[in-house]
Amino acid sequence: MGAHEYSAPATGIDTSIGIPRRYAWIVFALTFGLLISDYMSRQVLNAVFPLIKNEWALTDSQLGLLSGIVALMVGLLTLPLSILADRFGKVKSLTLMAVLWSLATLGCAIAESYEHMLFARFLVGVGEAAYGSVGIAVVVAVFPRDMRATLASSFMAGGVFGSFLGMALGGVLAEHLGWRWAFGGMAIFGLILALLYPILVKEKKIGSTQKILNAKQKDPSAANPLRTIYSSRSVVATYIASGLQLFVGGTVIVWFPSYLNRYYGMATDKAGVMAAVIILSSAVGTILCGMLCDRLGKDRPDRKVTLAIAYCLLGCLLLMIAFAMPAGHAQLIMIAIGMFIVLGTNGPSSAMVANLTHNSVHSTAFATLTLANNFLGLALGPLVVGKLSDAIGLHNAFQIMPAMSIVAAAVFFYAKRHYLRDVARFHLQVAAEQHAFPNQPAKTGDQ
Repeated sequence: MGAHEYSAPATGIDTSIGIPRRYAWIVFALTFGLLISDYMSRQVLNAVFPLIKNEWALTDSQLGLLSGIVALMVGLLTLPLSILADRFGKVKSLTLMAVLWSLATLGCAIAESYEHMLFARFLVGVGEAAYGSVGIAVVVAVFPRDMRATLASSFMAGGVFGSFLGMALGGVLAEHLGWRWAFGGMAIFGLILALLYPILVKEKKIGSTQKILNAKQKDPSAANPLRTIYSSRSVVATYIASGLQLFVGGTVIVWFPSYLNRYYGMATDKAGVMAAVIILSSAVGTILCGMLCDRLGKDRPDRKVTLAIAYCLLGCLLLMIAFAMPAGHAQLIMIAIGMFIVLGTNGPSSAMVANLTHNSVHSTAFATLTLANNFLGLALGPLVVGKLSDAIGLHNAFQIMPAMSIVAAAVFFYAKRHYLRDVARFHLQVAAEQHAFPNQPAKTGDQ
């Protein structure tokens, strides 16, 4: 996800001073483990869609809502809960989040009706809402500044691994022990980590709140940085375009196990594993596309936007070809190639947001990007395709779905028209601040 530009400011406070490296890695491992649990609990549902659909006679629209409600709550609550976590304490907040989503996943395991399941999934979304933004804040706080980009990209990969494990293990558990045990297994894993987390990770050891508050008091340029989150046309367009592109990738992730079950006749376990392999392909593609973004955009920042447009259009073409093909190995390979490209926009999007917003509010800026990704992509996509599937069938819905990438490309093109001008304006503003307060470090994002 644009690893070199995600959240690694070139200046600022080094909050890792005095923290042993061994302890820092323990914090990373536990926080990373909980992120895996987060996505395992979220994505296990996709692996058991066929079983729940048959047992409760559900429509695809109802199944889409069970998935979309989590993304919807994440989108709604990411910002407010991230702010509360900063005030209440990050370690306490992360622990409470993990306990809530794990107990809610356990509630899915014992649900007796669709309504019970929907309420439990609602609580899963509430618990998971701010974990990504708060978790990465904890991780970067315990490592030196020059490791933040590496740690951020590694941490975010945990979501993909969690999705992979949730769908693969969930499918196997469901096939051999029943779908309730798929949810139960994810819940137990999360509760164990949630109990260990506050025992091994201490707020006083990772807490840098006072250091940050002191720095802000000394830095008049940080008085009004929030305006940069929405202050330019290109940054707003980037939020929208990123979310629209995730409409495509998120929909495939949610509905592909059901697609394999219906059109390939795969059992739940095999469909879950195959879908997980497709997700892994998209994870590798996201990383490599982000690396290409960093390499080609080093001296030409506008190439980031050009690459985002290219990823949208190429991914659209590949998936349209794939879903027009008959079922078989060739189609699966083509879908994997398409997914390899589709989520490549994560890197350019993250880089653009970083370049257009103040470093002191990068966590809030990325929470805003998360909100757009969840509302426009991860929540809306499965719901819309579920509705289409009820009307015209899942295969036909999948043939139409990639066209959303064309809309995303058009919005990225709008962002490209204003991007260089907006970056230049932002740097002039920061330069003016530095002229007024020459003793303060620069706060710009890397280009």
